[in-house]
Order: sequence, then structure tokens, then C-alpha cells
Amino acid sequence: QILHIRNPWPGEDIHYQYALIPQNSTVELVEEDFESVIHLPIKQLVVTSTTHIPALEELGALHQLSGFPGTRYISSAAARERIAQGQIAELGPNGQLNVEQVLALQPDLIVGYGMGPDNRSFETLQRAGIPVVLNGDWTETHPLGKAEWIRFFGYLLGKEEQADAFFRSIEANYLEAKKQLSKPENRPKVLSGAVFKDVWYAPAGNSWAATFIEEAGGDYLWKDQPGTGSLSLSLEEVLVQGAQAEFWIAPSQYTSYQVMQEASVHDAALPPFDNKKVYTFAKTKGESGGVLYYELAPYRPDLVLKDLISILHPEVYPDYTPTFFLPLDP
Repeated sequence: QILHIRNPWPGEDIHYQYALIPQNSTVELVEEDFESVIHLPIKQLVVTSTTHIPALEELGALHQLSGFPGTRYISSAAARERIAQGQIAELGPNGQLNVEQVLALQPDLIVGYGMGPDNRSFETLQRAGIPVVLNGDWTETHPLGKAEWIRFFGYLLGKEEQADAFFRSIEANYLEAKKQLSKPENRPKVLSGAVFKDVWYAPAGNSWAATFIEEAGGDYLWKDQPGTGSLSLSLEEVLVQGAQAEFWIAPSQYTSYQVMQEASVHDAALPPFDNKKVYTFAKTKGESGGVLYYELAPYRPDLVLKDLISILHPEVYPDYTPTFFLPLDP
């Protein structure tokens, strides 16, 4: 099989090909035609983003994970137990692989992600004979697009049917939640983001976060601002636009009104702050303090959508217990 990964980072049209070759296969290929040749089955692998952990757990492959950079950010209880037992090695600071430690492990595969074409750690490991494959889940802008990357791990781990069944289940739950919402009679105005050093950072109009707000029946204040990353807004603009807001979703890492006001007195001027309608995912953390949303939300967009619908349209899920988004503390 040939695994095709297109555009593993934004802004550049790149197409990588990876050959998946069963052990003892007699297939002949020109290795130069592929970024990596991956021999199956994979017994040990290294992944580099917490978003990769839920896929391994769901596919029953967590025992194959031998190392991770920045283990303290992992929230999964099952993974934390393996870390405590020394079965998942620490491979350096978050997002930066320690080449020597990886070489000592000798994994069958490294699943990385690319911020651009230049990654010396990956190049060094490839030259040492350890194949690297790039996962582009983080570049997806639709919630179901991110969740579908479990199929990527399904192909690598020989669990295609299990991965497909998981995605189909999540997709059905997500679409059912949208159906429950139907066509809302009103779309409350929604503010998002927070100020940092006099600049307000908020999701761009085509981003993953903005899509969630739209699909949950909200009217995001910057929905017409193009882009898939973050917007850099002036505080003055936010105070003017934010005067319309009824809800404030995802105020960066803030978890309480008091801390928000201490950090920026301007926040108190915004209606959702005054009306206590600010909701954060930063309160839901794993054992070591990692924010669960960053790890699990990409694979459970159905739960994120239900959280947001229950906030913006509580009549749809009157007795709902949220997974990620909770009200700020006083």
C-alpha cells in the first residue's frame, strides 16, 4: 500500500508518499520514490503530539508506544500509568525529539508533524534507518476532518476496519447533534480568544474553532475574517465588537473571572464577563496538568459540539454534563 499525505503544513503544496511493506514481502520498489519505506507490522513506535495518543488508545495500540517528547503533557490515564511504569520513555522537551534517546530505543517508526520543510531531527533519524511519517491532522479545519485521521493510524497499525468503524461512529454522533439543533431561531453572538500584551488573539473565520461555533448555532463575531489560524486584533476593536457578544467561548488559558480581571481590567467591560457567560476548556486537565481538550478534542468532535450546543442552546440538551467546556470560576 502507498500512504499519500498532502499538505502536511499550511501554505505549501506538498505531496509525500510512504510505502507500507509487509514483512517478508517480495515487492520490489525504488526507495527514492518514497519519503519513507515502512515495514509492517510495527512493534514499537514513537509519536510526537498528544493528539496522536487517543488514536493509539482507541485502536488498542498504546502498548506499542515506546517514547514521547514531553510526557508530562499527556492526559490519558492509561498512558500515564505506562509512563509511571517506565514503559513510555521521555524523549526530550515538548515537540523536540532528543535524537540520541530515540536511537537508543530503535523504534520501527516515528510519527511526526511538520511546521515546514526543515526538520533536522527527522532527517538525522531517517539517515539512521528509522522511518518517519508526517501526520497532518493539525492542518484540518473541519472537526470531522481531524477525527478522520484515525484512519491514518489504522493503516499503519493494520487496523483499518477498527479505525473506520470508530470514525463512522463519531461522524454519526456529530451529525445527529447537528440534527438535534436543526435550524436555530436565534444565533447568539459569540466572542472568543483573549488579550496578550495588548494584542487580542482569536480564531480566524475558517478555523477549526470557528467552525465549531458556527455548527453549534453561534454567530461568531469574526466569522467573516478569512484564515485558518489566529487573528491578531486590537483591544479597541474587540471592545467595540465584543459589546454585541452574549457568550465568550475559550478565553485562552483563563479559568476564573478574578484572574482574568487581574490580567486585563478591560475584560470586565465585555457583556459575557459581566453576565457570567464565559466558558473555558482549560479547567479539564489530566493527572499531570495537561489540558485534555488539546489531546482528546480532535478525535471527539461530537463531544465538543454537544458541549457548545448545550451552552448556546441549552434547551437542546437540558440535562447535559459537559466534557470539555465549563463555566469560569468566580
